[in-house]
Amino acid sequence: MTVQTGTSARLGEDDIVPSIAAVMEGEGDPIANAANIAAILFEGLADINWAGFYFLRGGQLVLGPFQGRVACTRIDMGKGVCGTAARQCATIVVPDVHQFEGHIACDAASRSEIVVPIMRAGQVLGVIDIDSPHVARFTPAHAKLIEQVASLYVRACGDATP
Repeated sequence: MTVQTGTSARLGEDDIVPSIAAVMEGEGDPIANAANIAAILFEGLADINWAGFYFLRGGQLVLGPFQGRVACTRIDMGKGVCGTAARQCATIVVPDVHQFEGHIACDAASRSEIVVPIMRAGQVLGVIDIDSPHVARFTPAHAKLIEQVASLYVRACGDATP
């Protein structure tokens, strides 16, 4: 699948899932897919400053493909929003990161965050993490959207390990 680039039209939230499905069609490499998903999320979601992946490696979440400022490289399971979402195997939406005990501030500009675990056969593979410089940026609809993206990712990559 060839995706047209260099157009002036900006993706909108309604374009995210179809764009991700199209770019992953026939592509099973987990890193390539994660990189394209991060780019589509970063372009398609307004008012965000970071979108990307962390993958579980030996009990830690290790930075994967992302769009945004330099990020934390490793996060322990159960630590911060990412580690908590991974440990709980549950999506976490944080309206104000300053109110989340143990929040790890990779970018001081971030004010709200959503983290969705990437699950295959009941096992956590990693998380999709999105930050915004605005308080209460993410809604339950965003949680469903990113959960759908995580499902598409797992389906496209099959048994391949990121």
